[in-house]
Amino acid sequence: SSPAAAEVLRQRTLEMEDRIKKLKEEFLAVIGNNERASWRAELDDPTRTVALHARAADLIITGAPAAAAAGDFQRTIDPGALILSAGRPVLFAADGLPTFKGERAMVAWKDCRESRRAVADAMPFLRNAKDVVVFSVAEERPRVAQEGAADVVRFLMRHGVKARSQLLEREGIAVGDAIVTVADEIGADLIAAGGYGHSRFREWAFGGATRSLLRCGSFHRLLSN
Repeated sequence: SSPAAAEVLRQRTLEMEDRIKKLKEEFLAVIGNNERASWRAELDDPTRTVALHARAADLIITGAPAAAAAGDFQRTIDPGALILSAGRPVLFAADGLPTFKGERAMVAWKDCRESRRAVADAMPFLRNAKDVVVFSVAEERPRVAQEGAADVVRFLMRHGVKARSQLLEREGIAVGDAIVTVADEIGADLIAAGGYGHSRFREWAFGGATRSLLRCGSFHRLLSN
């Protein structure tokens, strides 16, 4: 590379290191002497680095910033790739960072491994909620869907969760849109759902409901794979 390009890279590195230093100061000012908290910083691929250090945590908390929507994953995490690679649940904060109360929650239920994982991962939040709705869309065989949701409600109640079920027999509405609509109707401030996807030619391919939840910044969303 040319000397000019090398100098630009050096300046950008210095700017990032200065930014990291300031963020560390803010972090330490917030956590004080909390021995359970620790600061870690690296100049590396954001998604890979967060997934790597998630080994030391129960939960990843992040946002879905504008850079992610633009596909600029050198500057911010790739939300989809993080869900599928971290091995931990990911809590995406709502846009504007409203206070998380966790009083009303929705479990977006689909009878598959990812949803079961999400229910277990969200349990600490669900236990503290005043009302939890297990919402499912019956794309076919409504009775089977109803029985599955009832099982989840019973499971949650055995764990001390105040849960009830709500079933929508699909009538042309996209599942992701249905989840968001009902979550808004019940006043949910947390949606727990499975993150459905797989790697395809080095890109992450997601189902429509997962894509909708990643785009929807009106709610705090806990996604598990």
